[in-house]
Order: sequence, then structure tokens, then C-alpha cells
Amino acid sequence: MSDHGQASSGNRADVREFLASRRARISPDQAGLPVAGRRRVPGLRREEVAMLAGVSVDWYTRLEKGHIRGVSQEVLDSVARVLQLDDEERIYLLDLARASRPARRARTATPQLPANVQWLLDSMTGSAAMVTNARQDVLATNPLSRALYAPFFSSATTLDDGRANLVRYHFLDPGARDFYGDWNLTADTLVASLRTEAGRNPNDAGTRDLVGELTTASADFRTRWNTHDILIHPRGAKIFRHPEAGRLTLSYHALDLPISTGDTRHLCVCTAEPGSPDEDRLSLLASWAATSGADQAFSAAIRSSPGNSTPS
Repeated sequence: MSDHGQASSGNRADVREFLASRRARISPDQAGLPVAGRRRVPGLRREEVAMLAGVSVDWYTRLEKGHIRGVSQEVLDSVARVLQLDDEERIYLLDLARASRPARRARTATPQLPANVQWLLDSMTGSAAMVTNARQDVLATNPLSRALYAPFFSSATTLDDGRANLVRYHFLDPGARDFYGDWNLTADTLVASLRTEAGRNPNDAGTRDLVGELTTASADFRTRWNTHDILIHPRGAKIFRHPEAGRLTLSYHALDLPISTGDTRHLCVCTAEPGSPDEDRLSLLASWAATSGADQAFSAAIRSSPGNSTPS
């Protein structure tokens, strides 16, 4: 089978499982339909979705089998309305449709981060900031982020080439359950973000390899992956149990950081409430980072990682 055939098949599975899972969660009552007698399937039937969306049953059945290529945005919006998708789920459905189209040209090599990205990170002295790629490999950090995530950066889950991955650490390192104050919430966020990126770019070999590794090695990951939950704009609060600073509750927000056409990295920033004990602990971590030598050690590891170096 050609690479194109493999990608097409993989995308059809994503479409099929996503639509089926969303149809199953909408009851006839929620959709405004009368309920009569017992039903053998959870949620709406395919013919009910088709009727409400204004399409034929055969057409919707074909769509739910994964044949999304060439379907108009207007029709997809109609299906999204019937399935009561939220804004991020609707965007994800449109991303799946775009990903089903044949690529017009091969992807170029992943560009290195420009030097000014590191300058931006280093200027954020009061916040812990890092840049990741779509599959949560850490590409660059500032000193405070390296101090905050010290257990992560010292984990045995870091690969031989120096790549440290947040999802691999979370599910394969037992210490992650001690480091994160709410392990389950962070696990949900990481998997939903990874699922979103996999839908946008089903041809990315690194993402496929990571998902395959974690699906095999972690039942917790596998269960979450199969829910098809997605998350486009991660934000909220994170609780850390840091070995030096103790318990910290920080606000975080992830932003897209376009590097080149077709290649987006993510800037994640963790901050403390001004004047709070968390801000004091974060300041202590900054002092620890300045004297521990961990800063220089991680910078050297990042520079030695293929494709991730930042010019000095």
C-alpha cells in the first residue's frame, strides 16, 4: 500500500470514530425528537442525524464511514449543528476534512527555531515559558521553566537524542503522579491536545510513533485516546508538587507560535497570581535555577538535539 493510501485510511478511521462517538452522546430528547419505545443504540440513529442535517441516509452513512474528502463546509456545519459540537469540535471536524485532501507538495524539513524565540523566552523572567511542537516535544525553555519542570527534564523517559516529551513523561514515568497535583486533569489535557494535532496532520510519522508507543505501554493513555476528546486552546490552572518549592498552583495558557508556512509551534506560559504565596515560591525557583547549574545542562541537551537547536 502506498503512503498516500495509508494516510487516507488512517484519516477515515479518525473521522468514523469521532462522528460515531459524538452521535452516541446526543439523545433524541436533546435533539428535539420524540422518543417511542426502547432503543437498541445509544444516542441518535444515523437516519435521525441525516434527517436533521438535511442529507440522505446513504450520504451520512458514507460520511460516518470516514469518506469526508470533498464534503463542503456548509454540509459539515449542518452535521456539527445536529451533533451539537462545540466550537473546538467543529474546528476539529473541518481540520479532518482538510487533512483528507491529497498533499500538493511534500513537507519540507522542520525548520529550526529562530534565535529571537529564545530571546523572547529569556525575557519572561517572572513566568515559566517553553516552546513545544505538535506532539509535545520540548524545543526551548527559559530558566524558570527548566527549574519548574526539573523532575520532567531529569526523567528517564528523555530519549537518547535529548528529546524530552511531556506526554511520554506523563504516562510512562511513575514520578509524574507525584509531580502533578491533578494527574488526571493534566492527562486529559495532554491527550486531547495530541488527538487534535494528529487529526490536523495524520501523516506526521513522529506523532504516529508516539501514539503507537503510548497506546501499547499505557492503559491510561489508551482509554483517553479512544474517547476522541479534543482541545485546541489549552488553558486553565495547573497544580505542581515541586521537590524544592512545594505545592504551586499556576495559571497557564498555550498560544500558537507560527515559525513558517505549515509549521506551528506552541508557546506555553505558566504564571502565578501577583502577590500570592505561589508567586513567592516561583521567585524562589528562579533563584534556585540561577545557582543550580540545571540551566546550562538543559541548554546543552537542547542544542544537541537534531532539528531543535537554536542559534546562539
